[in-house]
Amino acid sequence: APRAVPCPDGQSECPDDATCCVTSSGAWGCCPMPQASCCADKVHCCPHATVCDLTHGRCVSPTGDTDVPLGTAFPAWKRQPPTPVALRQVLCPDGRSACPDGATCCQLSPAQYGCCPLQNAVCCGDGQHCCPQGTTCDLIHSTCTSLGVSAPLAALPTARDVKCDERRSCPDGNTCCRLSSGAWGCCPLEQAVCCPDHVHCCPQGYTCDPEGGSCLQEGGTPRPWVRKTPALPREGQVTSGNVICDEKTSCPDGTTCCRMSLGTWGCCP
Repeated sequence: APRAVPCPDGQSECPDDATCCVTSSGAWGCCPMPQASCCADKVHCCPHATVCDLTHGRCVSPTGDTDVPLGTAFPAWKRQPPTPVALRQVLCPDGRSACPDGATCCQLSPAQYGCCPLQNAVCCGDGQHCCPQGTTCDLIHSTCTSLGVSAPLAALPTARDVKCDERRSCPDGNTCCRLSSGAWGCCPLEQAVCCPDHVHCCPQGYTCDPEGGSCLQEGGTPRPWVRKTPALPREGQVTSGNVICDEKTSCPDGTTCCRMSLGTWGCCP
């Protein structure tokens, strides 16, 4: 579940690295800094341990050595009851490709993975087909065999990735959206709408409602909005944010490299 800062009203919340401040309308707003000082004008805020100087539009530290411009709060959103996210994905051992939930990553070539549309599937040695769990690939007869019963082999579609720029990409079925840091994030929806708070996103055809913390559609019922995840480096672009397994393989930041049954690397989330 995405972490968030709950506001004192018990109904509003702000992003993890922000502070709740009351706005001029009496509603709660979010100052984009941790443990910030809320200014008396109920519009601006200052970094932690500084004081608002509204006359000069600056934030001043008690010792007078820090002098930064005032920050502006944006609207807080209503707290959402935690909802199970059905948009989970299976991350492939290369840490870059992903397959839909309930599918299996199978290696097509040394540099590419495909998605077998079966859970815990058997990947065939030809790098093109897969079979259900508990069966074996019979490549001579193009069947999946289980104790004398055979079924046709399933072909593997490629696990594509969505390109954000030359260095960053998101798993197939995602949308690239900028995070508040300016870095790329991944919205787990196809052709999504990126919300102006740089934290959330909405499905195609919806608009972001920062007040209600939801996605609105004309004439439709609001939907909870979705939180983005950081984008993954593209092939050959290993950054300090990645966990390095060996010279060739890495996992996304915040995960752990673990060996899989085939001896290849997997990423534990």
